[in-house]
Amino acid sequence: MAARKTTPPRKPAAAKPAPCGPCNGTGEVARTVRVGRKQRVVGQQSGLCLTCLGTGEAPTD
Repeated sequence: MAARKTTPPRKPAAAKPAPCGPCNGTGEVARTVRVGRKQRVVGQQSGLCLTCLGTGEAPTD
């Protein structure tokens, strides 16, 4: 009987980091822009997420 070939055990795949909560993994958050004396809303401006600093991955502490 011929010897059986064995394959080395596979390493588990690296777990994908969880997406950041405030930006949902995009790295940007929307901020409402208000103008005038009565502070009416005119639109939104996108900016860098300060929780994940634009990476989109949840910080690990």
